[in-house]
Parts: sequence; structure tokens; C-alpha cells
Amino acid sequence: MPAARTVRNTHHRIVAAPAETVGALVDRLSAPDDPLFPTPVWPAMVLDRPLAVGADGGHGSIRYRVTAHEPGRSVRFDMSEGGPGAGYHRLDVEPLGPDRCRVTHTLAVAMDTRSRALFKLAIEPVHDTMVEEIFDNVERAALGALPHRPTRRPPRARLVNRLFWARPRAVPVPAAASLLHEALPRPDFADAWHMPLKPGMPRDPRAWRNILPFPVRGAAERELMLGEDASHLDFRASVVIDDKGVTLATAVRFHNAFGRAYFVPVRLVHPPLVRLILQREHRRLAYATPPAGVRNRTPSGPPSNSTA
Repeated sequence: MPAARTVRNTHHRIVAAPAETVGALVDRLSAPDDPLFPTPVWPAMVLDRPLAVGADGGHGSIRYRVTAHEPGRSVRFDMSEGGPGAGYHRLDVEPLGPDRCRVTHTLAVAMDTRSRALFKLAIEPVHDTMVEEIFDNVERAALGALPHRPTRRPPRARLVNRLFWARPRAVPVPAAASLLHEALPRPDFADAWHMPLKPGMPRDPRAWRNILPFPVRGAAERELMLGEDASHLDFRASVVIDDKGVTLATAVRFHNAFGRAYFVPVRLVHPPLVRLILQREHRRLAYATPPAGVRNRTPSGPPSNSTA
């Protein structure tokens, strides 16, 4: 097998803000109020402790450990075993004067031929997009607004994002779906599908109104119920928000033999269709969520007035 070869990828941006301001933002990577990592569209950086040498974690399937940290100036993450190869990525802030600095992200990983091909085909477009969106958030948080158009997500990055988006999992109908339980206390069919909510995604169930094209039949603080009645069956669906995420629960009650016969083929297509609908709406709302640099007020820089 050919020897591994180091792949290098470097991004930099000049930011019209003091290095101290930008460095303070970098030091908040992985914190609950992290203003830089481009969530919720991309997986959040999660470490097992505050940013410091020895902290373990990663984002998504990429795992690493903090091996160097000069507060306000640089941080280096070395790849863990099982990743695309041995190497590191690091973020550096270089002063260019009292009100300007250069932010640089460097990736250097030794990869074999297969890993290099995978990196070029699928990983690099996502990596490049995430880094540039981090730089966008640096400017948003440090300057209070982005002085240029946001980074454009190329088609391959959007495709990879779609393919690896979280998928709903089956759960019991939650007790918190009180409106649903009251509407159809003894349903002939019921199921529920759950997805975790990413940082910044809406916790108001009314934000999920477009998940199904049915009239609203009830609303509570953590539940929105939709549904429709017909001569052969009654249908209800509830969007329930809790601390763990969002659940789409459905219940059906038959009125007659036609309703039971009608639901035989529907029962087959219902689960994959509901999973698709929930995942699509989950992704749509994640994309509509303002970036961290907008939704978080930062003590190290002026707050953004933008809400989009």
C-alpha cells in the first residue's frame, strides 16, 4: 500500500477587529455560548471540558484532542485514532495592527490513497464551507454585522449535509402529548418519531406548523396538534417539544370497516413518509436558524442587531 501523504488545507481572513477581541471569541469554542461554530446546520463542537490542553471531543464523527492552547492567540486539535489519518487542525489569530488581525485555519493530516480520495470527494467541500462559515461568525460577533455576503454552500457540501443529517427514531407516544391523548384517548393506531434539536433551533411548537397540511386543532406551551375528521376515520398529529428534542406523534381512530380497509395501505407508507416529513422540516428549520454569531450576544464584541 502506498505510504500516507500529508494533505494540507489552509484558510485565512483579515478581520477589521483587534486580535484581542477575536482571540476572546476563539477561546469560547465548544462553550454553551460558542459564537463561532456554525451550528445548527453543521454538528456542534463538543468537548468533555472547557477549551484547554487535554480536552477531548469533536464535531460529528470527527474526533480530536486539544494539544496546544495559547489563550487569545491559537488552539490546536490533534486527530484521534479512527479518523481520516494522523494530523491536526488549528486556529490562529495574528495581530496586524491595533484594529486588524488575520485569522488562519490550518488542516494537516497524513492520509492514504483511499482516504485522500474520500477527502477530496466528500469531506473537503464540507470542511471548506464550515471553516468559511466560522470566519463569517468571527466577523458577525466581532463587528456586529457581516460586512459582505455570507459564505455560499456549494452543491457537494449541501448533498453531504443532506445524506448525513440525523434520522428520526421510533419512540412511544409521549405523555406530554396531552392534547393528542385527550382528542383520541383510545386510538386504533398510534406512533411517534423523535429527533434531537440542535443549538438555536426553535423550541416553540408553533414554529413547526408547516410540518403537515392539516388544520390546527389545539395548541399548548409545548404541543401543537393538527388533524382532520372524516366519515371513515379521525386523524390527529401532535408536535411535542421537550428538553430532549421534537417528537411527531400521530393517532388514528376508525369509524367503520371502510376506515379500517382504507388504512391498510396507509399503514405501510405512513412510517417512512412521516420520517421523511419530520427530517425535512427539521433540516429546513435548522437552515433557517440564525448563525451563532447573530443569535448570541458576545461580551467581547458588539451585539448584532440582525435577526436573519
